[in-house]
Amino acid sequence: MRLVQFKNADGAVRVAWVEAAERKLAVLTGTASLYDLAQKAIVAGTSLHELAEARSGGEAEDYDTVIAEGRLLPPIHHPDPAHLLVTGTGLTHLGSASTRSAMHEGEGGDESGLTDSMKMFKWGVEGGKPEPGQAGVQPEWFYKGDGGLIAAPGHPLAMPDFSLDGGEEPEIAGIYVIGPDGTPFRLGFALGNEFSDHVTERRNYLYLAHSKLRPCSFGPELLLGDLPGHIEGKSRILRGEDVLWEAGFVSGEANMSHTVANLEYHHFKYPQFRRPGDVHCHFFGTATLSFADGIEAQPGDVFEISAEAFGEPLRNPLAVADAEYTDIRPL
Repeated sequence: MRLVQFKNADGAVRVAWVEAAERKLAVLTGTASLYDLAQKAIVAGTSLHELAEARSGGEAEDYDTVIAEGRLLPPIHHPDPAHLLVTGTGLTHLGSASTRSAMHEGEGGDESGLTDSMKMFKWGVEGGKPEPGQAGVQPEWFYKGDGGLIAAPGHPLAMPDFSLDGGEEPEIAGIYVIGPDGTPFRLGFALGNEFSDHVTERRNYLYLAHSKLRPCSFGPELLLGDLPGHIEGKSRILRGEDVLWEAGFVSGEANMSHTVANLEYHHFKYPQFRRPGDVHCHFFGTATLSFADGIEAQPGDVFEISAEAFGEPLRNPLAVADAEYTDIRPL
């Protein structure tokens, strides 16, 4: 089952499960949001799938109309955006090290000549897939921001005016809600565009944290259940009617140097990430970037990320935010 959030014609948030063959959205009754549905499932001790099935049978909406009218929303949001945390892990995929190492070549190497990126990737290959119930090596980790930076599917990814680059990162994101007792519950997985400033990062790998403080997008559909072991997808940049760039990408644990469980453990081991009621969107990394092929995206270009297991592609045009200057005042 795959779930979506969208606005109806009156602007109210609705949750639906996707009837892909008929291009219909089966709207769930008595459901104000996916966050609301998840909270009720936790309290009832049932699964999202079971609760969604119990609430199906109401109205239906035409999926293509919702898309065309720009009414899709991210699969989840929090009533207070500050309580939705967006984070991620890097160097987690078997093809991810070469691109990163080339960007950082000559920085942080040890006597063997390995860059810091290659060292961390090597650690992941050697210790990122521990036995169930055990902790493996910890991955690279980064913070992107809160729910205020999430662009809805179909809406612009607006890079700050001071950005040196706005580049796609096709990834899978895990979506989580923290239960009343501090237990993290995984709701499912979604396609994501983690979107970063690779030119800033390339200047010095210590700028990685800055390069990640950018908007992102995920969805439109939330895949319930386990992540498939092997995922094949496609990442494209469209410029007008032309395909500027296109490449395949793979994900799933068969193509990763870490298990999902290990990545989850090393995120939620920190008590501040187990605050009851919070939502977490955690990106699992990628091995495919147009930046690695010398592509410079321009405002108006459309990023498109697709994979059959996740239904509708994720599309976002690139934009540039208006310039801002923060005036710091003594109090």
